[in-house]
Amino acid sequence: MAFVSRSDDGAVDSVFEQLQEGRAEEFLSDDDPAVVGFRNAPPKVSSVSARQFRLQLRRAKLIDQVKAWVAQQDGETQDAFEYSGTFVKDSPMMIAGFAAMGFTPQQIEGFFAAAAKL
Repeated sequence: MAFVSRSDDGAVDSVFEQLQEGRAEEFLSDDDPAVVGFRNAPPKVSSVSARQFRLQLRRAKLIDQVKAWVAQQDGETQDAFEYSGTFVKDSPMMIAGFAAMGFTPQQIEGFFAAAAKL
């Protein structure tokens, strides 16, 4: 049996063996579809290597568009794009870049998930 907490959209976002007062008070069986789905969900990707990021840009045919955007940014952003060993999804540069490309949150998740597999 599991005590669960839920995100704002109603999805299970944590599972506990014991009651967590004020956080996880809903009790579900271990075979409840929401519990099974949470436990079997792939991990969320929060960062990828520079190699993975750039290969995914190429596969998505975005490399030239992103390089053009980076060239118009300040020196720190240009250096970060050129020399970072890791690209962190929630960093200010990533947030600004994905917004400039018109990506939705779901598309960003998909981009990082695909990059993590490379």
